[in-house]
Amino acid sequence: MPRNPVFLSERPIRAGRLPAGDVLTSVMDALRLRSRVFCRSELKAPWGMALLRSEYAHFHVVERGGAWLKVDSQRPVALAGGDLVVVPRGSGHTLTDSPATRTRPLAEMIGQRRSEGGCAVMRGGGAGAETLLVCGSFRFERPRAHPLVELLPPVLHLRPADSPAVEWLQATLRLLARETRDGRPGSEAIVSRLTDVIFVQALRAWLETIPEGRGGWLGALRDPAVGRALACIHARPDHEWTNASLAAAVGMSRSRFAARFAALVGEPPLTYLTRWRLETAAGLLEDGTLGQAEVAARVGYGSEAAFSRAFRRRFGRPPGAWRRQAAA
Repeated sequence: MPRNPVFLSERPIRAGRLPAGDVLTSVMDALRLRSRVFCRSELKAPWGMALLRSEYAHFHVVERGGAWLKVDSQRPVALAGGDLVVVPRGSGHTLTDSPATRTRPLAEMIGQRRSEGGCAVMRGGGAGAETLLVCGSFRFERPRAHPLVELLPPVLHLRPADSPAVEWLQATLRLLARETRDGRPGSEAIVSRLTDVIFVQALRAWLETIPEGRGGWLGALRDPAVGRALACIHARPDHEWTNASLAAAVGMSRSRFAARFAALVGEPPLTYLTRWRLETAAGLLEDGTLGQAEVAARVGYGSEAAFSRAFRRRFGRPPGAWRRQAAA
């Protein structure tokens, strides 16, 4: 298992240099996704595993066979070969061959695992039908940087036939399964990067399955006008945006634009702009490569004093203290 792989989200945020429209990438950079594959499971019925609630979210790929997923007190969900399920909020959940099968904590199954090609392999269960799973986890180092995770449902369940986007996801899942199985040179590096890709592809695929106007901020990316406005904000947080200039950029009247933005995103345009500026600034301060005046300019503040006041209101401490804590 890789300890410190290089993820697509590990490059520093460079405000004002983002490709237009690539809003999701900028948010993923700010959240700092860290993901990993923690085991490949080869299980024969009856079998059952329980994962406790934690700071880590989880994903499970059913390579072959079937399983039942139960998250907290919700009803069990049937999984089939080719399915991907993501439990994005770190909720406790179980995986079993049947809803009636008793589970064991995952920690108690550690003794049945061994490593093959850099990936832990867990074998167990009885003598019945076999199910092959690839299980992984991820977390956000800066989860408060954006409400992305809060907007997701408790479970993302994606099946091969759900949408055209899932077809692309399936290709990635097949490659992930092969790399965890074969253990060829370079597999560890490939797997560590594929897990990031899978999460982003899962978000895309899920978006295609929800009705228009749903999904909060993520759903707003699909709206032609609001999506363009978000792209403007994320591409140029240093620009002196106003409701009028954002409305003009997307070809709407100011009142109609402000109302539509607030309805889809959940807050007014300038409130979102201010929060995004300061979250971007927090990430830049943590990187430690720019001085405070440079950070202030990058996110649209004309003076360090104004920036410091706004930053303290948002985070409860001045920029310098934030940087020192990050470096400690």
